[in-house]
Amino acid sequence: MTSPSDPSLAAVVSERRHLISLAYRLLGSLSDAEDVVQETYARWYAMSREEQEAIEVPAAWLTKVAGRICLDLLGSARVRRERYVGEWIPEPVPERTDWITVGDGTADPADRVTLDESLSMAFLVVFESMTPAERVAFILHDVFRYPFTEVAEIVGRTPAACRQLATSARRRINAAQRPATSNAQRAGVVRNFKQAWETQDIAALIGLLDPAATLTADSGGRVPARLEPIRGANAIARHALEIMEMTPGLAFSERMVNGRPGLVAEQDGKMLAVLAFEVAGDRITDIWAVRNPDKLRAWTA
Repeated sequence: MTSPSDPSLAAVVSERRHLISLAYRLLGSLSDAEDVVQETYARWYAMSREEQEAIEVPAAWLTKVAGRICLDLLGSARVRRERYVGEWIPEPVPERTDWITVGDGTADPADRVTLDESLSMAFLVVFESMTPAERVAFILHDVFRYPFTEVAEIVGRTPAACRQLATSARRRINAAQRPATSNAQRAGVVRNFKQAWETQDIAALIGLLDPAATLTADSGGRVPARLEPIRGANAIARHALEIMEMTPGLAFSERMVNGRPGLVAEQDGKMLAVLAFEVAGDRITDIWAVRNPDKLRAWTA
């Protein structure tokens, strides 16, 4: 029987934050990530004490198992999302992300993507365009800095093949990247957008939006929302004013969404949506509005 004070048990339990962080980035769903971690620990505790002690590095074993579970889920998730009503957007997470940010704060300057960047909605959306194997190889290597020899054991391919998968994924990331914008700049643009929306200043809204901006809503068919993305500054601004007219008492608060400035929309104290933004310079290029109540549980807990 394992003692509660057993240091090996403490080491295993301490990996939970890391596993949640990894699984969330792989799956884009906090609830799915929590299920993966629960299943990973179930497999660990299903082993005998002798089997556990035979594992030299429990943390590596847990990561390998969680990675493989995620890889399997990513394959089935594609089928589920084909049946999803409307657009599917990764589940947003609030500012309380101490359970999702890992590491000691240091990073190799050569890393292409930092942990903070990989948490943003913009990156998570690009991850969705990757094949399951590309996504796992890229996130494990470029984000979490696992060597390709370890990535290969999870993906079930050779280290050379995993290197190619990560390279392909990196091209997608590079093609989608916007000019660097500080969080302070982002916050200012989002705040101005909020004020223009609240005052129904259509000219100001249009001026804050990139001419080719896109608004994507995710309702899952649970609540009213546009099923197709809205493209263009004029169309988005007009839609924003329509929402104000149809929703008396609509109020917005500034919140950090996946590590970047965003907005939360409420009516009479009830949360209606979480909005994430991508900003390039002084204009908004993308807005992701998550309305599916199942994806807002972390915000209402």
